[in-house]
Amino acid sequence: MPHAGWQDFRFDGIGTSWEISTPVPLSPGQRSSVLAEVERYDSTWSRFREDSLVTRISVAPGQYELPREATGLAALYRQLYTLSGGAMTPLIGESLERLGYDPHYSLQPRGEAAPPPAWDTVLEWRGTSLRTTAPVVLDIGAAGKGQLVDLLAEQLRGHGVTDFFIDASGDLLHGGQEPVQVALEHPYDPGKAIGTVPLGSGALCASASNRRAWGDGLHHVLDGTTGAPVRTVVATWARARTAMEADALATALFLVPAEDLERYFSFSWLKVFSNGSAEYSAEFEGALFT
Repeated sequence: MPHAGWQDFRFDGIGTSWEISTPVPLSPGQRSSVLAEVERYDSTWSRFREDSLVTRISVAPGQYELPREATGLAALYRQLYTLSGGAMTPLIGESLERLGYDPHYSLQPRGEAAPPPAWDTVLEWRGTSLRTTAPVVLDIGAAGKGQLVDLLAEQLRGHGVTDFFIDASGDLLHGGQEPVQVALEHPYDPGKAIGTVPLGSGALCASASNRRAWGDGLHHVLDGTTGAPVRTVVATWARARTAMEADALATALFLVPAEDLERYFSFSWLKVFSNGSAEYSAEFEGALFT
């Protein structure tokens, strides 16, 4: 619990565990509203549901109308796609499914790693309008959970709840001003921490290759230029104003030099490599354990 005496609302959504902490318990109506928004988002963007819009897009090419949050996703993904030379792409779902991270969670590869199609050959995404020229498997997991955190925060504020702490299994958003001390999970031992960081108002999101790993060295952070898992970086953290941006940048740090990202985004960061070394920005306040 981030603050003594705060009340927790725990639930599962989009395949992970959530916890919203507030000074006063959320009312039944507020809780129902939160759960309805989670269901709406999942029914649009999940590639693990047969009834989702993303699943329909994966079946047949055509023109699709997306909900309002698609505008922010499109702009952010396009910028990071360009900065990464195609390594970070919303089309990575096809490569993930090829390696076994499919809607049935088979975790059985059905071939060698392969890159997804290039954005401009199959996809035209402008705001809430999406047109495809072939069936494509969208996967907005690198930014989607963070965006849903922001949407729930927007909803809480709409209900007059301005002090809150949202924890979406490592994607954190603090709505209050009093800093909360947050532990940084050890990339090889979830029961340990490699350090702590104070989180004031804003977001802190993490990405780690151990979070969704299977088979022989397979995990969910793929390089879109090869379709293969990233090997050199094992964990990242990004602090930004919004959870969507922090979430996306945490993944981008696996694929793009931090100094390139800093030219376009205002954020602080920590990156841990497979050899045990770490790099971090001067603004990333906190303490790493030795």
